[in-house]
Amino acid sequence: MNASVQTTKITHVVKRDGRRADFAIAKIVEAIFKAAQSVGGDNRDLALNLAYQVLEQLEEKYDEPTVENLQDLVERILIENGHVRTAKAYILYRYKKTKERERSAIILGKKDTSDSLDFTYDALKILERRYLLRDKAGVTETPRDMIWRVAHNVAKGDSLYGITEEQIEETASKFFDIMASLKFLPNSPTLINAGSKIQQLPACFVLPLEDKMDGIFKTLHDAAVIHQRGAGTGFSFSRLRPKNDPVSKNLGVAAGPVAFMNVFDKALESIKQGGVRPGANMAVLRVDHPDIIRFIECKRNKNRLKNFNVSVAVTDRFMRAVEEDREYFIKNPRTNKFFGKLRARDVFAVITQNAWKTGDPGLIFIDEINRKHPAKHLGEIETTNQCAEAPLLPNESCCLGSIDVNKFVMRNHFNWTGLKETVRTSVHFLDNAIDVTTYSTKETEEATKLTRKFGLGIMGFADMLMNLGIKYDSEQGLEIGEKLMKFIKDAAYEMSEELAKKRGVCPAWKGSEHERVGRKIRNMTCIALSPTGTRSIFADTSPGCEPVFAISFHKTVLESNQVVSLNKAFERIAHEREFYSPELINKVTKLGSIQTIKEIPKDVRDIFVTAQDIDPEWHIKMQSTLQKHVDNAISKTINFPRTAAIRDVENAYLLAWKARCKGITIYRDGSYEDQVITIGEGL
Repeated sequence: MNASVQTTKITHVVKRDGRRADFAIAKIVEAIFKAAQSVGGDNRDLALNLAYQVLEQLEEKYDEPTVENLQDLVERILIENGHVRTAKAYILYRYKKTKERERSAIILGKKDTSDSLDFTYDALKILERRYLLRDKAGVTETPRDMIWRVAHNVAKGDSLYGITEEQIEETASKFFDIMASLKFLPNSPTLINAGSKIQQLPACFVLPLEDKMDGIFKTLHDAAVIHQRGAGTGFSFSRLRPKNDPVSKNLGVAAGPVAFMNVFDKALESIKQGGVRPGANMAVLRVDHPDIIRFIECKRNKNRLKNFNVSVAVTDRFMRAVEEDREYFIKNPRTNKFFGKLRARDVFAVITQNAWKTGDPGLIFIDEINRKHPAKHLGEIETTNQCAEAPLLPNESCCLGSIDVNKFVMRNHFNWTGLKETVRTSVHFLDNAIDVTTYSTKETEEATKLTRKFGLGIMGFADMLMNLGIKYDSEQGLEIGEKLMKFIKDAAYEMSEELAKKRGVCPAWKGSEHERVGRKIRNMTCIALSPTGTRSIFADTSPGCEPVFAISFHKTVLESNQVVSLNKAFERIAHEREFYSPELINKVTKLGSIQTIKEIPKDVRDIFVTAQDIDPEWHIKMQSTLQKHVDNAISKTINFPRTAAIRDVENAYLLAWKARCKGITIYRDGSYEDQVITIGEGL
């Protein structure tokens, strides 16, 4: 029997809101099969047979059944045929969907919840509070409206290249499909601003800081406008003269980089990002700046510089001096003359002690960044965006987007064809975003369109590995990680080259590394692995390329609400292997990790590792493996347990440099009392 060929008197089914929808037995087959899959079944023919039994009883009882009539019969047929576990899974799924509809109705303020798409209740709360357009009376769009708004707006970028209105609508439909399915999501400013009065779509900008008072405050003004529109900023403070250096105009002395960082922090704190989230900034100082110790210790007081991540730009020369226990030269950026010497290991010790205590500073391996930058002919990169995944030249911006790779796991195999199509559509989307953005300054528009950089990344990586039965910290994990990122980069580059044939290479192509190897490409860089905090909540998946923080944990949502989150792959396996119980889940939530819970089978414990179960060396191995195929950079945190020693941090920083990472950030659990994710009850 073929589910696509049916002869039945039933042509429609009545939905919960009273609307009539076309009846299709294929949907019943799929519902039964998914319920069976969730408990280990894989017999689609059996699902088809059961679906036809449902159809027979429907025809006997109803001319036009309701959705509830249909679902009641599915439950009965499953139980009558002895498929009790599948029936239980179907009932549980039905119950969960009912609760989701009830919650969605409260948020959307309407009975029909079809416009909520596949967003979870927690995602809908965030959307309602921060993302959906509103007027004085309240929210004016649904999640579906939002996705269409973004899709139509970004698709209009095609009009610059002689594309017809009909083709633009086709493009908009493709953009809508990858976002509505939550396979791809762009960064928050795009979701919020596209098609609104504020048309700033990139999430991150790097702004120049020159050693002049008017230049410094122009940069602060430009940053304020960027933050007001929802993005973040990165700065290099390395060009500013050190504290107490002479200022010739008034015979005074300079305040130094850290003082100006405090000025920026206070000013940008009052703005927030678009009024919807705290401001985010990156401050970078070269390790050979005279104020380097002040900079390293600037966040020792945890109440200072809360809107800044800070990273030291370390050179290969400095890292070799650390290894060999030598001194290194520092120089005054005002005079460009050597200022003195410092013992490298002393400076390195201050860096690692502060990182152990507060998580800051991270390191940016500035020589490696510039070695791998394909546009060396435009000048040196001095800093990155606010989360370090996008090393940018002064005034460049970068639009980010992430693909949920877990969505392509098809029960123990991977849908590479579907992933490639999603990558290609995502590249088209992000290239268009560059054109439809309204830039706050002429300088940022010119710099961005010169290189046309964007950052396509991933989320759901840890969930993908778990669903494939692969341990994150294993050789197999590294192999699939490298294969995945190579595949995505190759597909992205292929699409960028196709766009270049139709639209032209980016203006910076001449003289670039791409020209040197004969690659006619539209976008100077295409891949960046960003943190995906909100994006991964929307997609209901694990963040970025990170391992999961815990199998079950308390998570703070919208600054105050705490919810318990249980990893879906673990929940599925626990039901399939029949070791699930509320008592066990409570125990898992208290511990976060499952490694010491003996009632969970060892092969399951081996696969379901958390960030703190993984040795820092394996964190770095994964980061450096993925970095091979990332032309921008990676925002990844190397997690340490509370018991970690400072020496462990030192070893991690040295290993990351040797592994050719572009940067490293560490976090020791418990460093901050108000961390977003917590394990257990104060454990």
